[in-house]
Amino acid sequence: MRPVVRLTASATRALPRWLLLTLCIVYAAFGLFGRDPWKNEDAAGFGVMWTMAGGNAHDWLLPNLVGKFITDDGPFGYWLGAISIRALAPWVDAADASRLATGLLFCATCAFVWYAAYLLGRRAEVQPFKYAFGGEPEPRDFGRMLADGALLILVACFGLAERGHETTPQLSQLMSISMLAYGLVRSADKPLQGTLWWALALGLLALSGNPLLVTVLLASTLTMVIVVPELRSLWLPLAGVPLALALSLAWPLIVLHAYPDDAHWFIEQWINGSINRFTAPSGHVWLYALKNLPLFTWPAWPLALWAWASWGGMRRKPHIAIPVSVALPLLLLAVLQSHNTNRLYMLLLPPLATLAAFALPTLKRGAINAIDWFAVLSFSILGIFVWLVWLASETGIPHQLAHNLARLVPGFVPHFSILSFVCAVAATVCWLALVRWRIARHPKVLWRSVVLSSAGTTLMWVLLMTLWLPMVNYSRTYRDVAMQIAEHLPNDYTCISPVRLGDAQLASFAYFADMQFSFNQDCDVLLRQDSADFSAPSPMLNYAWKLVWEGRRAADRDERFRLYVRVDRPQPKVEPHRRLVRKRHS
Repeated sequence: MRPVVRLTASATRALPRWLLLTLCIVYAAFGLFGRDPWKNEDAAGFGVMWTMAGGNAHDWLLPNLVGKFITDDGPFGYWLGAISIRALAPWVDAADASRLATGLLFCATCAFVWYAAYLLGRRAEVQPFKYAFGGEPEPRDFGRMLADGALLILVACFGLAERGHETTPQLSQLMSISMLAYGLVRSADKPLQGTLWWALALGLLALSGNPLLVTVLLASTLTMVIVVPELRSLWLPLAGVPLALALSLAWPLIVLHAYPDDAHWFIEQWINGSINRFTAPSGHVWLYALKNLPLFTWPAWPLALWAWASWGGMRRKPHIAIPVSVALPLLLLAVLQSHNTNRLYMLLLPPLATLAAFALPTLKRGAINAIDWFAVLSFSILGIFVWLVWLASETGIPHQLAHNLARLVPGFVPHFSILSFVCAVAATVCWLALVRWRIARHPKVLWRSVVLSSAGTTLMWVLLMTLWLPMVNYSRTYRDVAMQIAEHLPNDYTCISPVRLGDAQLASFAYFADMQFSFNQDCDVLLRQDSADFSAPSPMLNYAWKLVWEGRRAADRDERFRLYVRVDRPQPKVEPHRRLVRKRHS
């Protein structure tokens, strides 16, 4: 049964273009620049991009981190970051340059989500009730209102803030998912054009993700095309599937031809890893998903559920069927993960935001007011807390808050930045003005129910990336410990054998201190990470190891690094390695 949507033209007045663009650009830009790579996935992803940018064709075709193959995802996301590093060097720091690709991918995701919701909102079957004497909105206006709502909901999602600003392959996967949904929507009125977008999205998803992810989405969307009459077209099976397969197989075939010895093992690990990653999860994985998935996707998931329920008689129509066909397989994979991770949760956001937009015309006034007041109270309280913590770090007042802060980030020395302060004040003033507008004017436009949520999320992210950025950067970077290790390295060492070092540590130590790691030869230096007080490594063959340094990051009590030098080191046969240590940002 179709819901009766009664709206006037004034209720679908579009959000000012400049305001929508400003919101997206501010949200995307803050947190991209002026910081170090952070543990864990952010630093690891950057390390692969940095290795590519300074490497040869082998490094570009077989993603690796200073020699260690990374087989979790395809190379496309790393390619974009490496291209940004190469294009902007030497004018922009490599870490900042790599995140330029992140910002562009986020903006492309926003564009695909907006246009998908806009095309769905223009369809005849979703138009509001037509009054006898007119006054109802035009299809284009209704579509623009829904598109604005979908984009605002996407930006409002809690989990997107940090994940959407990292240098990981998940950003290229996020863009591919939004492009996939847009291609399906476009195929409803322009089958060939939509099919090409859909095939390109699947191909890019294969290049940036893993085979199982592509297979599940291919099966789900093909099934949806059979079920939804408006999307039945011969273009999809005859042109779309072959093109998607050709794009998906291009990289494996090229790398198998160019480097057959390494490629066979790499491709096998890439395929097997994607399957083993989604096994029957244990109880603690289910509990992790139950606790974190609703918060990560808030407020998109309750609005998407309401849209599903309120449009109950039209679930085989494109505006419901397309987002559901993309979201369901992703949700299945997200809860079938064999590890506690939220890496896949972000991929759910584009289809959920598109579906959630169709809840806006059917929401009751009480629900809209509840959403607004929740956003006003929660983000205002959180904003006050962020300002208080910053004040405590700068002045020591309130004393108890400053004491707790010193325990959380021991050794942190705050420094005042006038630019960050001005940006934080401007964001706070804009938030107060928006709240005053909402409370004083009582607007009737439908996007009013989510504009406060998206603006509040943007406010929090801007405050964190201005007032708290030095503190967060201090607690999540490996720069200081890399400098300490570099000071104790012999000037003529040949290579370093890593023991239990994670990908984030390898990337950070290689980048900040130019450490030369080796995974396949005997080295005269050993760097070991322990999570507890382990004893020294066992003696190896005819030589022993001497502990020359031991330490950890000041903000992390669980990690401990130990540097060992071989006592009877042979003199290197090559010119001694000269370390190039990067200076601290001012």
